[in-house]
Amino acid sequence: MALPNCSLMVNRELLDPSFESYRLSLDSIPTYNVELDAAVAEVKLKDSQYTLDHVRAFGMYNYLHIDPWYEDSVYFVDSKCRVLNLTVTLDTALGKPREMFSYESDPSLCEGEQLCASLSLTSATWAALSDGTGKLTLLRTSKRGESSLLKWESMFSEHLGEPFIIVHSLAHVHSHVHTIEVLLLRVQKDPSDTKGSGFSISLEWITVDNSIGQGEERKYGVRKRRMMKGKSVPHYAAVEPQGKGVIVASEKPFTFTEVDGLPLEEPPAEKMEVENSDPIYFWQQTEEDVTICVRLPEGTTKDDIRFKLTVDCLRVRVGDYAPLLDGQLFAPVDPEASTWTIQDDKSLEISLQKRSDGPLWSEVVLGDRRGEYLMNDEQKSQLQQKLSYLTAEDLNPNPEKDKPPCNAQELEDCDMFPEDSSTLMRFDCATLKPTHVVSLGSHQFLFSVHIDPSEMPAFCLRHDVDALLWQPRPNQDNNIWEHISTFNALGYVQASKRDKKFATCAPNFSYAALCECLRRVFIYRQPLPVDTVLFNRKQGRQVGQVAKQQVANLDTNDPVLGFRATNERLFVLTANNLFVLKVNN
Repeated sequence: MALPNCSLMVNRELLDPSFESYRLSLDSIPTYNVELDAAVAEVKLKDSQYTLDHVRAFGMYNYLHIDPWYEDSVYFVDSKCRVLNLTVTLDTALGKPREMFSYESDPSLCEGEQLCASLSLTSATWAALSDGTGKLTLLRTSKRGESSLLKWESMFSEHLGEPFIIVHSLAHVHSHVHTIEVLLLRVQKDPSDTKGSGFSISLEWITVDNSIGQGEERKYGVRKRRMMKGKSVPHYAAVEPQGKGVIVASEKPFTFTEVDGLPLEEPPAEKMEVENSDPIYFWQQTEEDVTICVRLPEGTTKDDIRFKLTVDCLRVRVGDYAPLLDGQLFAPVDPEASTWTIQDDKSLEISLQKRSDGPLWSEVVLGDRRGEYLMNDEQKSQLQQKLSYLTAEDLNPNPEKDKPPCNAQELEDCDMFPEDSSTLMRFDCATLKPTHVVSLGSHQFLFSVHIDPSEMPAFCLRHDVDALLWQPRPNQDNNIWEHISTFNALGYVQASKRDKKFATCAPNFSYAALCECLRRVFIYRQPLPVDTVLFNRKQGRQVGQVAKQQVANLDTNDPVLGFRATNERLFVLTANNLFVLKVNN
């Protein structure tokens, strides 16, 4: 069955084509330092955890956790097995982090290499904790902002197999049953993977509720366990509100494989009828344009055609029938210069003007294989010339004899171009099948962040030079990923930071921030009106607003372990210190 492809719809009103650059500001950023009584519970990778997936999942783990429900409140776990909290009300009077919960950890019970402890704030009154040995603990925290002096209470604790980290959790209530959904991430040895790294990635979706027992005697227990498998650590994974589904962004796709320990029964594969099926459209192209010819049902008139074209999306349908073409285009086009006409009452001819001359398209709509590409004689000749070396007698039929042929066996992983299979997928909780799929292509994943605690975490992708923030809204039928903000040129800027470790932004979008592995923090503010008159000398015009860049250097030689932002402050965690940077007043 073909996957239901869709696209990310960019809100053009949130883009600033006139943005020039960030201006370096020498204004100092007030920075406050809290020394920790005990070091952060950092777990360094072992020799057996050598793959890139281990580094992404555990080596780049963010040890600092921000509370989306209570402003300027952060949590972390220290080496004494304590969950500590720092809540800032006055920067100049920072106290010591307070203990909210302590636990006992027994590494001997670990079914593998022990991982770092991980924490997820589930709701305004609940949290989920992993000790790194495979034990999940669910904690009732009370209202953390109002009763921050109260210790947290364990309501559920159980070993769930191999060690894991918690990537997301949420709580909901239905028919007086309190349910907590938790997503667990594991990197596991896979003997069947003989050609790869020897490891596979699993995401386990655990559902815990208090439906066991009566009245106040109700106890929490595991109600359902669903297992997903993949070949790359996900950039993003989160459960939808009410547990209606799960959204995963990853370089290689995930699929559900087990429910409650039992393998999922796959329906018999449908016989492919590609040879017997005729294409529903034909298409040709030059370096400047693409021409599509779509066959129409008999009796179709101009009034029956439903045609919608944007810069990167095309939708064509006849009357109330299913769309003939629908989805994201291979590359941007110019809608104003594109046309469509009906030829001989039998076909619809669409001419798409490419926005920029360049490489030829490999398909019209991403993922749509129902068309046939017609190549002209000139293109056939060019293709034959390019492939002539495959039939040459020499290994390197290159007139530049001084350049040796490339030996693919000498290539390292970092030399390989990433597979063009990065996807954003939404799975339904009932069918465990994907309902929405977006090909991310060249849209590099940058970071995820909690904007609104009542919604799923948002995620930031690179689009050309900019960084666009997307908010999952599964209840919206047509646009379940909504473009909510843009950070101008951040996609280009972050690519130049070779030592970058974490990135984030303020929930009100007032700034984005990057931090390096050691010491340096970069802050990029949204453009603001200037108080004085400024002129651009090159263009001879007045500048109405300026976007500022600021740099802070932390007084430490310890690596950065955690990095979080609020509307007013940046929190940076190292092994022995917690730094608070006052970004906005």
